[in-house]
Amino acid sequence: MIRETYEKIVRQEDIRKNLIQLRQELKVEGVAPLLYYLGGNYQLLSSLLEHEDAKVRKNVALIMGELRSPELREYLWKAYQKEEKLFVKADYLSALSGFNYSSLVGNLKERLTFLTENKWEEASLKHINEEKRALTKMILDLEQPDKHTFTGNEILSDLLLLTNRDHREITLEQIKKGQAKVFNAGVVVRTKDLNEIFEIRTYSDLLFRLKEVAKVDDDPALAAQALIKGGLVAFLKERHKEPAPFYFRLELKTQRSLDKKSIFAKKMAEELERLSNRELINSTSNYEIEIRLIESKDEDWNVLLKLYTLIDERFSYRKEAIAASIQPVHAALITRLAKPYLKEKATVLDPFCGVGTMLIERQKLVEAENMYGIDSFGEAILKAAQNSALAGCNIHFINKNFFDFTHKYLVDEIFTNMPTVTGRKTEEEIKGLYKSFFSKALEFLKQEAIIVLYTRNKEFVEEEVMKRKAYSIREMYPISKKENAYLYILQVHKDL
Repeated sequence: MIRETYEKIVRQEDIRKNLIQLRQELKVEGVAPLLYYLGGNYQLLSSLLEHEDAKVRKNVALIMGELRSPELREYLWKAYQKEEKLFVKADYLSALSGFNYSSLVGNLKERLTFLTENKWEEASLKHINEEKRALTKMILDLEQPDKHTFTGNEILSDLLLLTNRDHREITLEQIKKGQAKVFNAGVVVRTKDLNEIFEIRTYSDLLFRLKEVAKVDDDPALAAQALIKGGLVAFLKERHKEPAPFYFRLELKTQRSLDKKSIFAKKMAEELERLSNRELINSTSNYEIEIRLIESKDEDWNVLLKLYTLIDERFSYRKEAIAASIQPVHAALITRLAKPYLKEKATVLDPFCGVGTMLIERQKLVEAENMYGIDSFGEAILKAAQNSALAGCNIHFINKNFFDFTHKYLVDEIFTNMPTVTGRKTEEEIKGLYKSFFSKALEFLKQEAIIVLYTRNKEFVEEEVMKRKAYSIREMYPISKKENAYLYILQVHKDL
């Protein structure tokens, strides 16, 4: 098919239509058949870059970009410089982006400056903006922008801390400075001490609010105007050491279709760039600022800012993980909920330790004397040892099946994330594992010892506890009803 279509182009038969057809065929069959057929002769393709029909020039440029033959780059670059139709310019750049264009970066910057500093008629703006986006992406792909340093730890800031919805008060009670209150998804904070916030381990995300702009209109131009008038650029400058520009992306939380989201985001990003004189530059790959718009029931948008210039080091020890690993923020929440039952200088055992997250978070909150992590998966044990070393925790990890494990003395506490149904374990196998666990655990636990148990199978826990007088439930907390995840605090009564 590719050869037949190309031969029609050679014969000058409906060139535009057949170029479009050829592009579709290249997507399906790949470029190898056409490259083989051309045999290094690109004379016809290069001549079509001078065709009177701008759409012929556009399509042949995109085909040349797909072929990626180095000698085609110069043809494309010369054609781009000569092109007078604005709607074709961005397509030349799209084609050129697949080549080594590093020697052209100075020229690309000059063109971007020219487009940015000049005023354009309204009718031309769409195509000018497309070309500017293409130029910006090409330049950023070669030259990473300088990173900004966040310096706003002591500046009065309005924050949203996203937390587990069932346990917002756990985060709230850790905030001693500034003002704070719960809201539906977490905690609202006004504070001058971000260092205190950075020490809290039970929120999943930290977002900033612009004091003057809580919501924006459902019109991309008006929304952009509100953010600029509301001091977005000043907000960023005040909190960073290095000057503008700031590279951003828009994230829309909405039920609208992808097409509608894309159109809104595109128009708003263009307006933000224009109104800020490109002190804000849109980039979907090299950004440090995320402007998050959340659609409300009133068909306007709540505005939040995610600053990636803030380095979250709370869980920096977790360099290694496996598929079943618990999220550190969940482990931190579990530890906080269990804190009234945790003893200092205790001996703690995790029979299904994975990469060690549960034990590490337990140690960071209440220091134990001895900690033992057991897992039958050798790779997990190796990763656990690396994570605990980075966390500065002295934990003994043992590559062994818990049900084959023995220990010389009893422990004060079992602290664990129970296995759940996976590709390797069925529900029946997990049920059997719970039965074996509650029998085996008694071999290791002191009288009145505690089990802190995170589970996605609460019915198995309650069934086993009801069967055995040696266990009682002290507390039960829902962690995620969607995932059927619960935390149990159990106590051991061996003399019953």
